[in-house]
Amino acid sequence: MIEEHKWRLLRQLLNRTQSELGMFLEDYLKAVQRLEVRARECYSETIPYSTDEFIEMMVIDGCFILELFRKIGQVQSDECDPLITMSWIVPFFLRDLIRIENQIPFFVLECLFDLTRMPSEVSSPSPTLATLALGFFNYTLERDEHILEKYANIKAKHLLDLLRLTFLPPELEHSMKPDSRPPSHIIHTISKLRRAGIKLKRSKAESFLVVKFKYGVIHMPTITIDDFMCTFLLNSVAFEQCHSGCSKHFTTYVTLLDSLINTTKDVGYLCDSNIIENYLGTETDVATFINNTGKDISFDINLCYLARLFDEVNRHYRSGWHVQWASFRYTYFDTPWSFISALAALLLLVLTVVQTVYAIIDYIHRR
Repeated sequence: MIEEHKWRLLRQLLNRTQSELGMFLEDYLKAVQRLEVRARECYSETIPYSTDEFIEMMVIDGCFILELFRKIGQVQSDECDPLITMSWIVPFFLRDLIRIENQIPFFVLECLFDLTRMPSEVSSPSPTLATLALGFFNYTLERDEHILEKYANIKAKHLLDLLRLTFLPPELEHSMKPDSRPPSHIIHTISKLRRAGIKLKRSKAESFLVVKFKYGVIHMPTITIDDFMCTFLLNSVAFEQCHSGCSKHFTTYVTLLDSLINTTKDVGYLCDSNIIENYLGTETDVATFINNTGKDISFDINLCYLARLFDEVNRHYRSGWHVQWASFRYTYFDTPWSFISALAALLLLVLTVVQTVYAIIDYIHRR
């Protein structure tokens, strides 16, 4: 069914550009043909298509994506279009367009975008391709509008890389530099960290990747775990694992979540702390997804952007007396019932001591 919509949107695009720009299908095919060799080199596997088949695929899929962005971004309004009126279509495309196996080179999209821009789109201020794409994904992410302007001219390899780059925290890049300290290690689950007095607190940031540790508290922004975010995290990790030239921010973040979460109880605490907003299903579903995503991934923990956080949390966890005191407080004073039980036991002990003292005094008095 989607293939039929691709041809339908291509016909709409051609009808518009032929009348106003004098651009025909042959013009798009010739423009993309000049990029064929460069585009083929972007894929790890040999594409078993002839030149004509490959170029036709690039043009049809590329024009379809651009028209979809324009319709959602209301650059080309068509309220009767079934792609807009059917509520399940947009969430489907939101997930489908960031799958690593569905990526089209960004320079191909840019080429087609420049050729199909109408005079009304060229006038200032006009949205860039990155702005349209981020506006489309903002349909579910609901980030602030200034982010679209901030990354209006960003250069990316494809749509997945474009969206991924807008989440990278530049203010934490310095923590990737190695220092003279001992090697870092993966931290413990949040259940064990709490017993050592380490707490979680929700923070505010443009990206959920901005995680910090100060004075025994891990500060983490809220992340919404739903179908889209699961697809985004999974494909971002896959992209970082496959591409040797990019950073491992998402790989590191997923490893952090995988370290903090081991059971549904850990997920429940993260939800209670407003770190995770669970729209995926049960707490078991979230724990299973995080643990499965964190399997068999590789990165250098000493050079990752959270290297210092891992090191500082482990140092705090292993430090002496305050860990024992925190464990004591967690065991006996974490909940009202445990506090009441501890208070009752203490009162019983005091009464026993008092009774013993009075018994000794009475014995001495009789002697």
